[in-house]
Amino acid sequence: MGKIQLTVIIWEEEGLYVSKCLEIEVASCGNSPQEALDTIHEAINLYIENARALGMMEGIESALQARHTCTSMIEVET
Repeated sequence: MGKIQLTVIIWEEEGLYVSKCLEIEVASCGNSPQEALDTIHEAINLYIENARALGMMEGIESALQARHTCTSMIEVET
């Protein structure tokens, strides 16, 4: 499959930094933004390895190979 680019968001929550991959909905966390990025990278690699081993790659390939991903910040009332 080669290299792919995925979208990861990181936010602070109760003293931890949460990281989430939007395309495949894998999440992780860390004590710093860099640690959260490192752990999500590892989690994504494990997810893809497991998907391959279980024959589930067909179900996620479209999300992994999307050519265009857009992110946007919006503001809402709470």
